[in-house]
Amino acid sequence: MAEIPGRIERRGLMLVLSSPSGAGKTTISRLLLERDQDISLSVSVTTRPKRPGEVDGRDYHFVDPTEFNLMLNRRELLEHAKVFDHYYGTPKGAVEEALASGKDVLFDIDWQGEQQLKQSARNDLASVFILPPSTEELARRLQSRAQDPADVVAARMAKAPDEISHWPEYDYIIVNYDIEDSVAQVQAILAAERLKRERQVGLTDFVKRLREWQ
Repeated sequence: MAEIPGRIERRGLMLVLSSPSGAGKTTISRLLLERDQDISLSVSVTTRPKRPGEVDGRDYHFVDPTEFNLMLNRRELLEHAKVFDHYYGTPKGAVEEALASGKDVLFDIDWQGEQQLKQSARNDLASVFILPPSTEELARRLQSRAQDPADVVAARMAKAPDEISHWPEYDYIIVNYDIEDSVAQVQAILAAERLKRERQVGLTDFVKRLREWQ
């Protein structure tokens, strides 16, 4: 009698969370990572300065513009974008290694990065756009963070309508009324995406063994 394995080999997926600044994607990302041990954060490179409490290599890889351009020229980035006068990008090597080994990778990036990932790796991608419940609440959240000066908060609010206009380009939409509900919705999306037939690369052989079992 042939042995039937208990676990089907699976290719990892890229889960993208995007939102206008202040809508909650970073908090949702943090809570998801705390509660799901099978997904890890893609740590982006950026040319922007560190914010209070941020750690190089954990929150971002902080580099100067020269090093960022060198990474672009060496084609070491899966995607990159300029946001509020600073550059951001996703290192390619670590992500490709994780996906091939069946591990999922979380991306906290904007719509520009999501479009680039969609062009280069659509089959590996599941994208979620986080909307605020209102513009008033978005402004309140930005102001309550106390991480940015007033002019930066104003610039983020001014850019929000353009960012929000890209919502139809995403696979899933969540309105972040309540952070716990939003995290639960992202977890449900992730669970369903992991079960997609095309991601279960060992499924054909598994079913073949089931049919041959006797």
